[in-house]
Amino acid sequence: MRVTLPIDLAKAESLLPDRKPDGSGVGINYLDALLKPVKLTLDDGRKLAFKRRGLKVTLILGDRSGSGLLRRREHGPDPVAIVRAAIAEAAGNAGAALVVEGDALHLDC
Repeated sequence: MRVTLPIDLAKAESLLPDRKPDGSGVGINYLDALLKPVKLTLDDGRKLAFKRRGLKVTLILGDRSGSGLLRRREHGPDPVAIVRAAIAEAAGNAGAALVVEGDALHLDC
């Protein structure tokens, strides 16, 4: 099943560190703006949600969960790449896959 994540990219991009510095170097405010509205109930009844605690991003998908870390050294200085890699890692650890198509983020679960 493919789920499109309800993100507001325009609002989130206004919080990128080059436009509004957040002091983290990895785009914490950008990540929060992306993942805050993602609280869904899927067609099969499973809950889908993201949480962030420090540099750890957790994806909750029904009774499974997975986490990913915001890693600046591995994923470059670009906060968008850092955030997408952390979300992809969390999805992979939860048994799903992140698919990026243009400006849309999809989750195959």
